[in-house]
Amino acid sequence: MSSIAIIDYGMGNLHSIAKALEHVAGKDRVRVSSARETILAADRVVFPGVGAIRDCMSELQRTGLDQVVMEVARSKPLLGVCLGMQALLDSSAENEGTPCLGIIPGCVQHFKEGISQAGTAGRLKIPHMGWNQVQQQDKHPLWQDIPDGSRFYFVHSYYAAPAADTDVAATTPYGIEFTSVIAHDNVFAVQFHPEKSQHAGLGLLSNFVNWNGVS
Repeated sequence: MSSIAIIDYGMGNLHSIAKALEHVAGKDRVRVSSARETILAADRVVFPGVGAIRDCMSELQRTGLDQVVMEVARSKPLLGVCLGMQALLDSSAENEGTPCLGIIPGCVQHFKEGISQAGTAGRLKIPHMGWNQVQQQDKHPLWQDIPDGSRFYFVHSYYAAPAADTDVAATTPYGIEFTSVIAHDNVFAVQFHPEKSQHAGLGLLSNFVNWNGVS
């Protein structure tokens, strides 16, 4: 029976995502852990995160889990969620500039103040919070049975800007068309929270549980 490890580095809504994964995979398959051996022994790994990227990177480096994430990204299916997605890129504009893991080429940018969206009145609020459409850019096993344009739940002020268009698996409109999902070899990373996204979110987690890391 394959196992799923959720990386615990002190930042992330671990209870919610663990419960969502247990719902689709079974309780016995899911482990929340900060132990290198447990994470590397798992068949699939989830890298969650909420909060500030500087704190995220500081904790990853303090615990040595930055090296674990990079090793996982080379060897098995990895799902990055929210801040866990942003940390995979080269750098973030947050906290006056923060170096990240550099697993996926690109940077993380801040939504500009005063942005607006065609067809809506007034300026858009930052952070981007609530339900929004996710527009799939290409076929991928994690999109199986999830209709294009499905709505997922977001909470963020920064967004990923991958260097390669081929890494963009989905976009979402919020003043601009920003990258909301990245797919890079055996890495799939989402800006939204699948554990808070009801049927579509559970569908994506279920697809991840059955994914062999091949696009």
